[in-house]
Amino acid sequence: MSARRRDFLLWVTLAAAAATPAFGQTVAPAAGPATSGTQSAASIPNFSGMWAHPYLTGFEPPRSGPGPVRNKSRHPNGVANFSELVGDYTNPILKPEAAAAVKKHGEISLTGMGYPTPSNQCWPGGLPYVFWDFVLLMLQQPDRITMVYRHGNEVRHVRMNQPHPAQVTPSWYGDSVGHYEGDTLVIDTVGIKIGPFAMVDMYGTPHSPALHVVERYRLVDYEDAKDAIERNAKENFRAGGGAVFDPNHRGKMLQLHFTVEDEGVFTVPWTATITYWPHLAEWTELICAENRREYYAGKDTAVPQADKPDF
Repeated sequence: MSARRRDFLLWVTLAAAAATPAFGQTVAPAAGPATSGTQSAASIPNFSGMWAHPYLTGFEPPRSGPGPVRNKSRHPNGVANFSELVGDYTNPILKPEAAAAVKKHGEISLTGMGYPTPSNQCWPGGLPYVFWDFVLLMLQQPDRITMVYRHGNEVRHVRMNQPHPAQVTPSWYGDSVGHYEGDTLVIDTVGIKIGPFAMVDMYGTPHSPALHVVERYRLVDYEDAKDAIERNAKENFRAGGGAVFDPNHRGKMLQLHFTVEDEGVFTVPWTATITYWPHLAEWTELICAENRREYYAGKDTAVPQADKPDF
């Protein structure tokens, strides 16, 4: 592996996109999820705390049915090769233009070069891209949930038991509304802003303004999560230095099952899972280094910058 490639991989593992205020744009009205009433506080599961998953790119493919784009480049043991991000552009979930975009990104990766992503360009990742991050801090309150990802300035705010507004102003993490269905936290997100590096995964799969993500979080026993954990270990690269967890933990896990719809990009909705262990280390404050020199080819990066003072 070249030194340039090693530097790129380290940078991707450590970098995160900086949070930037959304501009005032509007999209078509979006309906919020219907709720049958506020669930009693005593019956609401406690999701608060730090949770960790140790795999890149992080999406656990479903046991069956349409799933996310997967890496065509593999190690001899069958695990995805994170040194080469070559998305499977033949995945039938992709419409032709999206397949072409995934293919183009893979061809760049096969040359030994990196390509721009939200992470390495210091841009917000959006959904579901940000799910790759190793550590999630969830702060649960009666009327809202705040979700902070490992690098500290990737922050989401979820309003509880409210509909989406008739006119949604696009933002980097979209308009998220949540409710409880028994032991499950359901979050519905629309209005995810299109940026210069808009993608739903590290393989360069694009998204359109129609992107709609539904997340379902549950606390599950290890035995119930075991199947997804084993599928993930066969699929994704286990990274070091991010998640701190006890691999022998056999207590409760936090499991995220999410569905992605985007009629502008995908032929059908698709699903994936992420399984989190309790995170055992203190919160580490990290930030994307705004290095104006590109990580490849001697180009300038496209880090966010202001053309005029904010005050």
